Parts: sequence; structure tokens; C-alpha cells
Amino acid sequence: MPRLIAAVAAVILFTLPALAAPDTPAPAERKPGERSRAGMMRYDTNNDGVVDRAEWTAGQEARFKQLDTDRDGKLSRDELFARTPAAGGNVLPSDAQVERQSTYFRRLDTDGNGFIGKPEFLAGAERNFVRCDGDKDGRITSPECRQALRRKPTEPATAR
Repeated sequence: MPRLIAAVAAVILFTLPALAAPDTPAPAERKPGERSRAGMMRYDTNNDGVVDRAEWTAGQEARFKQLDTDRDGKLSRDELFARTPAAGGNVLPSDAQVERQSTYFRRLDTDGNGFIGKPEFLAGAERNFVRCDGDKDGRITSPECRQALRRKPTEPATAR
């Protein structure tokens, strides 16, 4: 059970970026009333406070392109995890972090060829969108995703 929880956490960690984008202003630099552009909300291109499926897909396609540093149309393990900080500020990832990354990579690499193609990457992103869209309205918010992350992957969303 702990491995399942760790695997799910890794999937969510790597597919729903929790870290601010490099171009995200620090909180002190934001204008009053301006929404955070961190995490999944960086994909909210029309600034309406929600991420719809089109925004999510466009954001994930851009993310794939950004991660594919050698521009070969597929992600190696190194490309996928190059920007992932090591746990606890260490230089190298912990054994547990390496295990979570391996589990996540195997989950995305559905054809088992040792690389993640764009269709595989986008399929993983779609699974996460569906999981976060608790009310099934085709739009996700930060609170909705936080609630989804508290549920087990097989546990259904509850109506609000």
C-alpha cells in the first residue's frame, strides 16, 4: 500500500507541476489581485481562474516540447527528470525518489520501448485532468485538484 501511495504521488508530482514556472513572478512581484501562475494554474491562459481541457492540453503539449531537449519527439528518463530537484536539497536524488521516478516512467512508457512518446505523455496528462475534474464539468481548479490528490486514485469524486 505505501508503494501504491508513493507511485500515485510521483505521478501527480511529475504530471501536475507543483513548482512555479521559471517565468513566474515571486509573490512580492505580483500585482495586487493578480492570480498565481504556479502549478497547474500556469495553463490558465485566459486568466479566468480555471483550466479547461483545451488549455490543459495546450499546456501539456508545450511542456512536452520543453522537456524534449534533443528534439527527437520522445522523452528519455534523463529528459523527463532533468528539472526535478533532489529531495531535501541534496545533489543526488534519494533511493526512494529514484524508485518513484522509475515507477512513474514505466507507467507512462506504455509500449515499453524505454522512451515516452508524445501520445504516451499526453495520455498520462489526460488521466490526471480526468482525476482532478471531480465535478466533470471539463474545467479544473486548484482546490478541485487538491481535493483529488487527497482521494485514492480509485476512490470516486463526491458531489459538492
